[in-house]
Amino acid sequence: MLSDCRDCLGIRYRTRPLHQTWKWLHQTIALHEYLISLSAGDTDACCAKLSKMAQAFMKKMATSSACIMVGLTRRASARSLVTSSKAVSAKKDRELPPEREVTKSVFMSQSTDIYTNLALEDWMYRNMDFSNHHVMMVWRNEPCVVIGRHQNPWLEANVPLLNEKEIALARRNSGGGTVYHDRGNLNITFFTPRERYDRKYNLELIKRALFREFGIPSNINERQDIVIRDKYKVSGTAAKLGRLTGYHHCTLLVNANKADLSKALAKREHGIQTKATASTPSPVANLSELDNRVTVDSLQTAVGYEYLRTPAMHLEDGGQNLISKQRGFQFVNPTDDWFPGLDALKSELVGWDWNYGRTPEFTVSRSFPVPSELLAPSKAYTATQELAINMTVEKGLISDVTLNIPKGLVESGFHGEASVITTLKGRRFTSEALNALQDAMLTRHLTRDVTKLDDREQFVAKCFDQVVNTN
Repeated sequence: MLSDCRDCLGIRYRTRPLHQTWKWLHQTIALHEYLISLSAGDTDACCAKLSKMAQAFMKKMATSSACIMVGLTRRASARSLVTSSKAVSAKKDRELPPEREVTKSVFMSQSTDIYTNLALEDWMYRNMDFSNHHVMMVWRNEPCVVIGRHQNPWLEANVPLLNEKEIALARRNSGGGTVYHDRGNLNITFFTPRERYDRKYNLELIKRALFREFGIPSNINERQDIVIRDKYKVSGTAAKLGRLTGYHHCTLLVNANKADLSKALAKREHGIQTKATASTPSPVANLSELDNRVTVDSLQTAVGYEYLRTPAMHLEDGGQNLISKQRGFQFVNPTDDWFPGLDALKSELVGWDWNYGRTPEFTVSRSFPVPSELLAPSKAYTATQELAINMTVEKGLISDVTLNIPKGLVESGFHGEASVITTLKGRRFTSEALNALQDAMLTRHLTRDVTKLDDREQFVAKCFDQVVNTN
């Protein structure tokens, strides 16, 4: 009779009750491939093949280190995947296994796409059971800016620069502040049951790894950032807690491009008023500045082994003996074949509605002095003539807008008709609104052959551009 065995990803495969063989073989590529192709064939043949694999693997175990780096490069059939969330108890007070029965894995994502990695993180949070299997996932990305769930991208990032340089902007599901990622940045996510979520444990573990492998002393400040030399931030932190599962993730600056980081997160005049979570600026440093032996790969290995040699719930060095009992390092391929439903999660994370449309309501107020050459030449003005633009933005869309046009601009011939303003409502707070404004100013002319804005209209359009593009 068939029974369920849990593989190294925490996903169930249907196979035969060979529990002793499974204990040694759940990490091997060969078993992974075999289980995918396993069908209701001859029982004796299946058992004989598994037994032969077990003997070969145990011989290898006797002559190699106890912790195995495995690469899972074959794709799993979607038909064979049944998410373990179906097996999770819905009870509020779960009985979790004792610490000695909890094993650990280090997952290494093979993707460097921010949306894919965030989708993988969310998929694991939603579908995997971490009751007796804690996971630390390490991942890195191509250049991108990642904002917290409750943040305003126009306030936190240099959006025009990101668009110009084709740098991705992503909103994650956890709270916290904005961070810049590139290939010189290591990201780490710790998955546990909610009841065993422990941010301090995770950060202390990273501290221990930095000192054990590289001799780098560090501290955890009151904001739970990891800092070196008393003030330079090398790691920021955020978390998400659900009913059954919690995760804590953090960044580690190894050799990130600090110049690009500064430009991407540059603060500019924006006139934005909001209750959205604001980031706290901090001086930053790369770990490689302290020791050039620190690379993303070496740090990934150091933190991974520290994680595996540490018991699941308290900080103690279990050494090689504990490492040998863990599930080791595993490459994971974040595709829909491996993780059914991943593409749907990713498509939501990529969309404008999530990254910009989920921004908390905000208002923008900007004033611009009108150049003297645009004012009525026969008039003398005692006060500075300023064009004031005020907007309310909800879900990334302009819900209200007013243009306060100074007397000098009106007397020189510019009028902001209601039709021009009305056309902006419901537009995205992007260049889409600017294009709508320009079209409206053109169409208001009585003559149909006007194809270019006059100087006053161009000035208004330029000011509006600075508002929606927060220059």
